[in-house]
Amino acid sequence: MNFTRWSARLPGTQRRAAARTESAVSPDRRGDGSVPAARAERSADASPAPAVDVLPARDVLDRVPALVALVHGPDHRIGYVNDAYTTAFGTRPTGVPARDALPELAELGLLPLLDQVLRSGRPRTLKSRKAVDGRSYTFTCTPVTEDGDRDAGVLVFATDVTDHAEAAERLRASERRQRETAVTLQRSLLPQELEQPDDLRIAATYQPGGTEAAVGGDWYDVITLGGGRTALVIGDVMGRGVRAAAVMGQLRTAVRAYARLDLPPHEVLQLLDGLAAEIDPNQIATCVYAIHDPNEGSLVYASAGHLPILVRDENGVVARADEPTGPPLGTGGWIHSSGCIALGPGATAVLYTDGLVERRDADLDESIAALEGALAGATGTPQVVCDRLVRSAGVTADHDDDVAVLVLQHPARTGPDGDLFRNAALELLGGVEAAPRARAFASGVLTSWRFPAELHDLGVLATSELVANSLQHGIPPMRLRLRRTDRRLIIEVTDGDDHLPRRRRAEPADESGRGIAIVATIASSWGCRRTPGGGKAVWCEFVLPKG
Repeated sequence: MNFTRWSARLPGTQRRAAARTESAVSPDRRGDGSVPAARAERSADASPAPAVDVLPARDVLDRVPALVALVHGPDHRIGYVNDAYTTAFGTRPTGVPARDALPELAELGLLPLLDQVLRSGRPRTLKSRKAVDGRSYTFTCTPVTEDGDRDAGVLVFATDVTDHAEAAERLRASERRQRETAVTLQRSLLPQELEQPDDLRIAATYQPGGTEAAVGGDWYDVITLGGGRTALVIGDVMGRGVRAAAVMGQLRTAVRAYARLDLPPHEVLQLLDGLAAEIDPNQIATCVYAIHDPNEGSLVYASAGHLPILVRDENGVVARADEPTGPPLGTGGWIHSSGCIALGPGATAVLYTDGLVERRDADLDESIAALEGALAGATGTPQVVCDRLVRSAGVTADHDDDVAVLVLQHPARTGPDGDLFRNAALELLGGVEAAPRARAFASGVLTSWRFPAELHDLGVLATSELVANSLQHGIPPMRLRLRRTDRRLIIEVTDGDDHLPRRRRAEPADESGRGIAIVATIASSWGCRRTPGGGKAVWCEFVLPKG
């Protein structure tokens, strides 16, 4: 083997080392071995210098710290291995095919790479592979030629990158731990178990984005408000990382607190807008807050810069509730407003974050239209619909953004199941005679619903107190509504006055103030809220006995 010729084919560091060695021992030589003319003239006049031999390429290669092996021919017969290679993997016999004599290269998958180098005549690199000695190396395979023969051989040059590889692995492990912490934090801030209202069937999914530590601030929640009504919320805090997840947790907690006030959706967003600016002026968030009322068969909602709710009716027609929409939370200076979309029996609604539909290479409206098409054909339980929508959007484990999806269905109940969900209403006309008429109506309805005697009597008493309170403090129009589900009895009275009653302790001499206290004592829960028309609704619930 001609090591002098092969030394010219060495990778840069070894070639420079060889050049420095040759220059040190023969400073008057040019790179091509010739002697400059001026130097030659001086040499002719001067005494002849003592001869110094140039170090052969084999000696140079034996001194470099990198691992060097030289193979030649299509079967990669070993021509040479340097001392560093021998120290790492032991002595290797020359003239033997690499597949037999260099098993460490075969285990690393380097032999096919040698074939590629011979075929293409171009160098190839295999980065950071752990060898049998436990060290990590980057292998560079360079073709060497002799007398124009391209198949002459391949120089294998391996640099020890163990320290770099171990540092990179420690960094990756740290990033994995940070990501696991962030994902755990975010999941802990999401509801661990969704509330399941009497009239709705609900499922949700959350998919963290990508493999990096910076998770997003997507969230969702389901809040039963009482009186058969349910609040649904989904939002997305701009930005990524633990900070976004922490802001998300604070907003979700605030939503639950504001929901207990039973305010209209736009008023809840108005409160959240101010709170978001106080939590972190540099963070903004989008949000949709909606309330489902089974008595009205509708979904009343307000949006702060969020994507439109999609609703599929009982006939499979999908509608987009895209108005009204205000700016994101935290921007301030905007008066939000509420909209309404039908959600009757047999309908399905979908609330989602932008990770489900936003793509760098696609128009947002087109992506939402594709989601509408997927929803039109998605049937089954809410969880099945949820999973199908996520799959149809192409969301995978390495998706580059967080995805949250909330699916709710208002089942169309018929037969025996339908008998468990009943409604009855009475307009309260006239003066004081409306009270006995309301008691008689409630008694008849509760009897027809076959409630036990104790629950029947409690229901009639609660009806009497709520109607009396409305007749005394409210104004027309007044209405009594009775509703039963498979789990509870709901009694509600509405009137045209927006003054909300409160529970107070009545003194012995007081002639009023005991009605709400009585209702709060005998019922499982009670509450009141203002209605969109400027009036109010006062309600109470009784949990039905099991069986």
